[in-house]
Amino acid sequence: MPELIKFVPLLPLLGFLVLGIFGKKIASEKLIGIIATSTVAISFLIALSIFFNLAGDASAKPHIINLFNWFGAGDFTLDFAYQVDRLSIIFVLIITGIGSLIHIYSIGYMHGDRSFYRFFAYLNLFIFMMLNLVLGSNFLVTFLGWEGVGLASYLLIGFWYDRKFDGFRITWTGDAANKAFIVNRIGDFGMLVAIFLIYMNFGTLEYIEVANIVAGDISLYDTGLITAIALLIFLGCTGKSAQIPLAGWLPDAMAGPTSVSALIHAATMVTAGIFLIARNSVIFASAPDAMMVVAIIGAATALLAASIGLVQNDIKKVLAYSTVSQLGFMFAALGSGAWIAAIFHVMTHAFFKGLLFLGSGSVIHGMHDEQDIKKMGGLKKHMPTTYKTFLIGTIAISGIPFFSGFFSKDEILWKSYVSGGWFLWITLAVAAFFTAFYMFRLLFLTFHGKERFDADHVHPHESPKSMTIPLIVLAVLSALGGFIGIPYALGYFFSDHPNLLENFLSPVFAQADHILGLAEGHHVHAIEYILMAVSTVVAIVAILLARSIYKQDENWTAAKSLTNRFGYAYKILWNKWYLDNFYYGVFVTPIFKTSRDFLWKIFDLNVVDGAVNGTGLLTTSIGKGVRRLQSGVVQTYAAVMMLGILILIGYMIF
Repeated sequence: MPELIKFVPLLPLLGFLVLGIFGKKIASEKLIGIIATSTVAISFLIALSIFFNLAGDASAKPHIINLFNWFGAGDFTLDFAYQVDRLSIIFVLIITGIGSLIHIYSIGYMHGDRSFYRFFAYLNLFIFMMLNLVLGSNFLVTFLGWEGVGLASYLLIGFWYDRKFDGFRITWTGDAANKAFIVNRIGDFGMLVAIFLIYMNFGTLEYIEVANIVAGDISLYDTGLITAIALLIFLGCTGKSAQIPLAGWLPDAMAGPTSVSALIHAATMVTAGIFLIARNSVIFASAPDAMMVVAIIGAATALLAASIGLVQNDIKKVLAYSTVSQLGFMFAALGSGAWIAAIFHVMTHAFFKGLLFLGSGSVIHGMHDEQDIKKMGGLKKHMPTTYKTFLIGTIAISGIPFFSGFFSKDEILWKSYVSGGWFLWITLAVAAFFTAFYMFRLLFLTFHGKERFDADHVHPHESPKSMTIPLIVLAVLSALGGFIGIPYALGYFFSDHPNLLENFLSPVFAQADHILGLAEGHHVHAIEYILMAVSTVVAIVAILLARSIYKQDENWTAAKSLTNRFGYAYKILWNKWYLDNFYYGVFVTPIFKTSRDFLWKIFDLNVVDGAVNGTGLLTTSIGKGVRRLQSGVVQTYAAVMMLGILILIGYMIF
């Protein structure tokens, strides 16, 4: 059964080739949508059958599916192979399952676009590359997918390359695509160096072999080598998964179509960093200093991004900063050794954040491309299905029992407390408070209160079924999806319900857990219930606070009052803690000015061009001098010959 995995990425690749080559000749949008969606949906069904096969395999051994010999150089050979195990199949199901729903949604959302076929070709390309990323049996196959999703992301973010975009020093969507591409290259450099170090020291790039070497050699534990490799891998993850210091690209990536935001920046690409650390859990477990860095960076990112989300007025940017914050939760879990809790949150986040992004797209569609929540309000009666599903997603991300986000978020909070103590828990709890507050702020200002749009020119309406059906499916998953990972602390209240996800994934992380010395079994402590209750109360207080301020804020008066009362803090948050100003001031502007004023105007024009032009002038001058010797006058040639004879005679005599 695992051998069928080769067809999972093959089908989206075929969809990309068909639409990329022949799409312009296909007149029917419906046919284009069917081709693109069916390739991903069939891949999901194949992956689902493989999942059940793996679930029934008690050995839980990974399957290596060798497709072909990729290349060889000297003693080094590398196969293009897929590693089918319980970790990779979970990510494959998320990618193809959520991807199928987003493809269906995009048929309605992108209706009438002049490059309809090109958009779906890019979506299929992205799915293909993402599948290679999570299925690769070695670092290079993963890196191929890693760079491929970077390319596909660039193409999709800048899809509307001729549209204006309101970003920090960014005017066009193409600029946002460039920013995402360049920032990711910084992180990718770290990952590439890590791959070099791994091969130089271990002689292999296969995940299983590297894990066995690291786990079997106790001398590698907590050494400079293993810490450097872990930190370099994490640098690549900070780029792809938008963590400090490489988090600035993701909010600007909202320049792309909303369905792109849902696919790339909520459910799939930005979780690539989570996957890579989970895949290399043995390396990180052997580098406790690196794990501490991962936990601290994750918690700091969660808090920082959540605070910025408090003041955003663009409906998609609120969700963008929310995504950065939720990714911080996942990294904090990984840094705490809670591998399965991080994967669990990847899954629940894919449900509710995919729902919220698609819901925001439905709002934008119904509001005729308006994204400013200050110009919305009262949409509940105009878009009832969008409102109900958006409400479920908002409750889920806020961590209200017993929606999906509650189970995964509280599992992360508890494991973070066990590993990092009160400081890490409080940091994440404050971020969770901010999350519940700004999400219900978004809900109230968008769907409740007085209509703040121009009713003479804007006529809100519900989206077509191709857009609302995926919303309903994701709403169900957001409400019920958390029950596959019920924490053991709550298992007693659900007839001793087992944690299905943990039972399924635990063999994948057995080596890493052994290195960390995590005891087998589960012990429930009273403090776990107390912290769970506190986090729930924190979320409820945040919701009530947002309701009291924003639900009846008909004329934006309460928001203005808060702005005036917390003017200095508001200014800091509105300017995103001045992080973009810092990056531009310290890196971008100096590099640009150095490149323009010195490397171009001085070095390039004078030194490089001077050397090239000078060589040409020197050759011309020498040619002019030598040309005079070839005058064609016989008497001159005879005189030169005589002069040469006299010189030779003089040399022989003296």
